[in-house]
Amino acid sequence: MTPWLVRAWYPLMRREMYRVAKIADVEIRGLEHVQSAIDSGAGIMITPNHSFHYDSYVLGHAAQKLGRPFHFLTAWQVFAMSTPFQQWVMQRHGCYSIDRESADIAAFKRSVEILRTHSCPLAIFPEGDIYHTNDRVMPFREGAAAIALSAAKRADRPIVAIPVALRCTYIDDPTPGLLELMSRLEAAVHWRPRPELPLTDRIYRFAEALLALKELEYLGQPQTGTVPQRTRLLAHRILSDKEPTYGITPKSDSIPERVKELRRHFIQQLERPDLDDKSYGQLKRDMEDLFLVIQLYSYPGDYVAQHPTIERIAETLDKFEEDVLRVTYPQSRGRRRATVTFGEPIPIAAERGSRDAIAELTTRLEQGVQVLLNST
Repeated sequence: MTPWLVRAWYPLMRREMYRVAKIADVEIRGLEHVQSAIDSGAGIMITPNHSFHYDSYVLGHAAQKLGRPFHFLTAWQVFAMSTPFQQWVMQRHGCYSIDRESADIAAFKRSVEILRTHSCPLAIFPEGDIYHTNDRVMPFREGAAAIALSAAKRADRPIVAIPVALRCTYIDDPTPGLLELMSRLEAAVHWRPRPELPLTDRIYRFAEALLALKELEYLGQPQTGTVPQRTRLLAHRILSDKEPTYGITPKSDSIPERVKELRRHFIQQLERPDLDDKSYGQLKRDMEDLFLVIQLYSYPGDYVAQHPTIERIAETLDKFEEDVLRVTYPQSRGRRRATVTFGEPIPIAAERGSRDAIAELTTRLEQGVQVLLNST
């Protein structure tokens, strides 16, 4: 990390945050909690939800207000899709990579060292992926808790974890742009647009059509039940077909963890020097199936119906734009305001990071972020 470069780059970051994500304003709450942890000399891990693109830029804005940049644990894929210059800039901004499909010991040790010795907080997104669920925290993975507990055991100073809630709301009404996007999505599956129907009805009709197509592909026929029931069934069926084929016994019922275990196995197989073309093709198809499982998992199914706010409608259509129209970053259809809410620091006990302790801390962090989201 190069702090002076982070400060010099800040105006460019704000410009890019508005140009691409249309985030025109950032409101920061609870920054005093981070400041008090800094004043106490603690090592600080912040654990935000991961609900929209450019959320790391929003955290960078909070760090600028704090006067202290953050380190960011970053998926290696972000570095892989960046130019050498972009990689250099990210590293100078405190980003370093992790391979989430393997036991990345180097990234783990680096994270522990930052918490033990560095004066700048470490930001980790425990959800792992961007799920576009502004109001709902998706299950946290256990890596962040394991890092915090390991650091607390080895550090000569207190270690704290601070839950952080990130939320984006619209300043401008995005409805005209969302209606246009809905018509393009319907046209993409050779449907006539139905502008006379309520937008929420069109969303669920479209979702059921896509789901039925995948059920036909994988199960032979469309299934019955609600959209959440059917998405869960399809995801579990795909995983349950693959796990015994590759001799894998799932350690939990968590879909992300099961996907992670299979991906790790597939990547190891793909790196074998004696891999033949037939096996290579099958493994690539299996990897595509795992991507579908994560897509299914990322659609809660009841998200819009439960509380049809314009943000939830927009988030769901953003996901459709990514998954159906293959857009890398969905277009923001109006100016938005981001809110960053820091919770109270959670002291990390200097104890052995047992499975129970890791699971307990993971749950506490996840619930802490959800409570903050509910209050904003």
